[in-house]
Amino acid sequence: MTKADLVNILIQEMGMSKKNAETIVNTFLGSMIESLQSGKGIELRGFGSFRIRERNPRIGRNPQTGEKVHVPAKKVVYFKPGKDLKEALK
Repeated sequence: MTKADLVNILIQEMGMSKKNAETIVNTFLGSMIESLQSGKGIELRGFGSFRIRERNPRIGRNPQTGEKVHVPAKKVVYFKPGKDLKEALK
């Protein structure tokens, strides 16, 4: 599913204009990004939660050359599915 698919669902289900639907989707996703950037998690009951995890630096390997490569520390988004989502996917 893409962002455009979400917009089309809002248009069909809610009968709103494309501009309003795009604004809602962009606002929702922007709010999620801002929350994660500020270090706060996101919890959507029944769907799941998003958290930021920090990965330590490590030594990796280039698969083509076999050369050792330094991989710096980084932050990654971690998603944990909620109970309802787990049940729906069984």
